[in-house]
Amino acid sequence: MPLARPDLRPDPSLSRDEMEALQRDIAAAATFDDDHALDPAGVAVSEAASLADGLPPARDGDQACLDAGTDSATAHDADAPVVVGVDQAFRTDRADAPDAAVSAAVAFRDGDVIEYASATTPLSIPYVPGLLAFREGGPILAALDALDADPDLLVCDGSGRIHFREAGLATHVGVLHDVPSVGVAKSLLCGEPDEPTDERPAGWRTPVRAGDAVTTAETGTVIGHAFQSRQYPTSKRVNPLYVSPGHRVSAASAVDLVDALCAGYKLPEPTRLADAYADAAKRDEE
Repeated sequence: MPLARPDLRPDPSLSRDEMEALQRDIAAAATFDDDHALDPAGVAVSEAASLADGLPPARDGDQACLDAGTDSATAHDADAPVVVGVDQAFRTDRADAPDAAVSAAVAFRDGDVIEYASATTPLSIPYVPGLLAFREGGPILAALDALDADPDLLVCDGSGRIHFREAGLATHVGVLHDVPSVGVAKSLLCGEPDEPTDERPAGWRTPVRAGDAVTTAETGTVIGHAFQSRQYPTSKRVNPLYVSPGHRVSAASAVDLVDALCAGYKLPEPTRLADAYADAAKRDEE
């Protein structure tokens, strides 16, 4: 998968000032409006995969139809958009190898997994809030490069526009490939939700607006949403997700797309399975 902007590739050897300057360039190159033909109904996953017996097999359209005993016109839409979820596991404390990221990319089409790909690459810098792409961006690019499918939408485990310089992991990777992308984070890096987020019912959402910590956007700009993807019926203890546009997607569309990709679990299916696949690939290397 070639890079559209190789000049913006994350370089972990840069100084912090240089990294932050590059992120400002990424934000300037990003589009936070809808520039795609995606519809939530077209990417929706209606049934979550059970992981009790491991990951579901990757199926192409023909094999899915054969398995179901139906014809391709009714069983599987080969023209449906491809949604790719990316996540990582980390390998540490091995005397014979440096610390490494095991990056996973899982491609979905029409609700089915059609491909898995992974890559293992060394980690060269520690985690620094706001500079995640310089630690994990290279490994993710390696996993995407190993993928045969061309994504129509990238869903990243991390922030997009909800970022100090509007250039989180999802924005950086989306701009590099010039592919619509969305960031789905489990915690809020910066910004201010319009409403308190505690104990909200499934389906609830509220805008997250730029505050003083976001240096590249006007205060009050909607940079994402807090989104309650699921909740316990008797005890509202599940925390919301923080969904933000990465590239070529608006804040409103980002949360609608993620809502369509959630199938009963907190995380959207592409990143839920990418997380499981990253862990499985890591175990295979141990």
